[in-house]
Amino acid sequence: MLNTFYALLGRMKYIDRWCLMRSSRPENLCEHTLETAYIAHALVLLNRQRGGQLEPEKAVLYALYHDCTEILTGDMPTPVKYKNESIKTAYKAVEKEAQSALLSRLPVPMAEEMAPWFTPTEEYRPFIKAADKISALIKCTEERRAGNHEFDRAYDTLLQAIHELALPEAEQFLLQFLPSFGMTLDDL
Repeated sequence: MLNTFYALLGRMKYIDRWCLMRSSRPENLCEHTLETAYIAHALVLLNRQRGGQLEPEKAVLYALYHDCTEILTGDMPTPVKYKNESIKTAYKAVEKEAQSALLSRLPVPMAEEMAPWFTPTEEYRPFIKAADKISALIKCTEERRAGNHEFDRAYDTLLQAIHELALPEAEQFLLQFLPSFGMTLDDL
């Protein structure tokens, strides 16, 4: 039997993010996923410096698969996805179904080993959520730097959401690394 899981993952590059926003440069799901993986790795490394025992490699795997159901569902704009509890619950069910549909495109032994990476455990969840939001904040930073005020409100909303996570490692990332995303290549 032909398995199509990885061919579908290869289509992440065709899923545009920020579909309701006028972007100076488009961003696709593949780019966002890679950036989220880098950031999740960094957050867990920062956690380990604080005495944490999380494994950076696991954070990377969770991040790599955190949005891959969007290959089948598309990118639902955040204001719509979280508008109210019933939409949020319905969308979670759609994501769960998309996850099952994706995993069904793998040989069963692989699907069984892959399934856990689609849903971070309780201890990793805040790090993946923070990495996801920081990646979006970076996109907003880049757009604002390009003079695009379309992203001003999204920037403020994301920054507040990151602070509300109360994750020290996310705060440390914002202080140590985020400012450099506003610099020119010559200044880096």
